[in-house]
Amino acid sequence: MNLDDEKLFEKLEVRTLMERVFHLSKENIGRLKNKANDEMGINSISSLQAYLAHIWRCVTRCRKFDAEKEVIITIPIGARSRLNPPLPEEYFGNAIHGKQVKTSVGELLENGLGWVAMQINKMVVSQNSEEVVKIYKGWVENPVILKKGSVYEGNNRLLISSSPRHNIYGNDFGWGKPIGVRSGMANKSDGKITLFPGEKEGSVDIEVCILQETLQALENDQEFMEFVTKT
Repeated sequence: MNLDDEKLFEKLEVRTLMERVFHLSKENIGRLKNKANDEMGINSISSLQAYLAHIWRCVTRCRKFDAEKEVIITIPIGARSRLNPPLPEEYFGNAIHGKQVKTSVGELLENGLGWVAMQINKMVVSQNSEEVVKIYKGWVENPVILKKGSVYEGNNRLLISSSPRHNIYGNDFGWGKPIGVRSGMANKSDGKITLFPGEKEGSVDIEVCILQETLQALENDQEFMEFVTKT
């Protein structure tokens, strides 16, 4: 390494990604769902939509963006039951696609939990059979292979993966019932949120991968920590 290389290296900003798992109890999931629906005067917002809205708002606040900056959450949509006719239970393979919800930081933080959850709700409801077929046909005509640094990554994004519906604790390979589940280091980036079922029925474990300074701010965020515990 020559002198010029050393000077360049000194100017590079090393930003560390950190992971933490937060536990969301069945009772607190219910609180978030009721809060979101009460704010909007409806009862159609699901538990998942409510706590994803909570995570999105709190992580965005801790990232300390300007109010005008666009922020995006990408959510996996299951297509099995949405297709007409639906895929048979025996179908072996993935049938999902990612859909984005976009807004500004100002709108996200000023409008409250219910408004944010409703934007997610509207996107999910719009995914009918015609929309799913359109997406799949579009991919066949113009295939996109995702790779590191794809459109799903960026410091203004959250990418939701996995699902709390997976039967993690029903597996026993002869070592006894699992006591927890975690993911490895592959496919990790700033804003990767991985959902797993919690050990207690109805609860959720949320694996958060974000920058170190954002995670520290999140752990000190009273609104976020009101509903979760660290594991």
